[in-house]
Amino acid sequence: MAQNIFRSSSSLFFVIALSAFTVSPSFAETKEDQTNSAVVIQAKDFDSIQAAIDAVPQQGGMVVLPAGTFELTEPVVIRTERTRLTGAGSATHLVNKNEEGQPAIQIRAEGYDENKKLRLWQVQLDHFQISGNPKSGDGIHAAGIEEIFIQGVSIHHNGRHGIFLDFCYEDPRISDCLITYNKEAGVKLLGCHDIVVNANHFEENLDGVRCLDGYNLTMNGNNLDDHLGNGVLIENTYGSVVSGNMIEECEGWGIVLDRDCYGITLSSNVIAHELKGGIDLRDAWGCAISANTFTIVHQAAVRVGENSGRLNISANTFSNSDIGGEIRRKLEHKVPMQLDAGAGIVLEKTEDILITGNLFSGMDGAAVNCESEDCERINIVGNLVADYGRKAEKPVAFEVPEKESVQMQNNMIGPAKMPRQEAGR
Repeated sequence: MAQNIFRSSSSLFFVIALSAFTVSPSFAETKEDQTNSAVVIQAKDFDSIQAAIDAVPQQGGMVVLPAGTFELTEPVVIRTERTRLTGAGSATHLVNKNEEGQPAIQIRAEGYDENKKLRLWQVQLDHFQISGNPKSGDGIHAAGIEEIFIQGVSIHHNGRHGIFLDFCYEDPRISDCLITYNKEAGVKLLGCHDIVVNANHFEENLDGVRCLDGYNLTMNGNNLDDHLGNGVLIENTYGSVVSGNMIEECEGWGIVLDRDCYGITLSSNVIAHELKGGIDLRDAWGCAISANTFTIVHQAAVRVGENSGRLNISANTFSNSDIGGEIRRKLEHKVPMQLDAGAGIVLEKTEDILITGNLFSGMDGAAVNCESEDCERINIVGNLVADYGRKAEKPVAFEVPEKESVQMQNNMIGPAKMPRQEAGR
């Protein structure tokens, strides 16, 4: 069967207010004018999706996909600017049957393989779903596309990334998508800037979002759940904000900053039930970690590595599953994810760290633990610590070296190991 052949059962589709004007963007245009204008193309009138996309002129246009399930054996390729591919929501399903690592949709200029400087502008994908298989490639692979916009797309079970934006440098936007069960990252951003990743749902990918070698990432209002690796991995990126996200049950870390990150704000996120830890600052400078809620985090809620420094960690809440005298999670269980846990801040050999205005409660160990005697200029001021050292033989609120370059002032310390029982007992 030829690729992308439409099934007869899926040929019924209506585009309200547009169907009467297909291929005619203006009442007043003549046939000669239309050759220089963008068009609206109904894919159901063509033998394949690729044939419909190939009919888009250089001026651009909109290709409307009907409802139905369409099997692909090779990528659908978009090569024109100002082009929109839109469907009937989840009723339009592109199934990538390719087992040679090819993506379902590929967007790039003609000749891009030979000349990586070629660019296309303003490509939009919206309102359909893409699925793959363990041997397929990315769901969407876009290379050198400026002002790309992906919205309302469901992308799942692909053999690589759900969405891979490869040097889509100018203003890429991904919003309101459902990105799940992909073998690698849900979204991979390489060499992009002024990025918006907003109001998406990520579940059970390897990593949720990877942002590499870019800057000005704005990631807000996303829900990330049950990832096999990390929730958000940011490397060699500056001037970015990750805020207002719910990041839960990663087997790795909720958020990782690595490879010369600087000037990044991580704020107002809920980072819950991470098996390894909350925020891992492996190589991060001049960053703010503020107003986050760390609950039931194992090992470390915030870890500051020896290649990080000049950080402000303030107004965060670090807690276990305490609900006022009772514990919601298990005190003993053979499955680690079922256990109650509470973790604070771990400092390796680092410098210039301000820790202020945080609440630490239900900690397994200390609220702040300096693992190196060589930490310099650490200022711990105005924090509240209670119910600490729950799993320690000798509870200590702050496990830090006693030296002039480590200052502690105006911290309130409550009782250690407050008696609690599991809720419902």
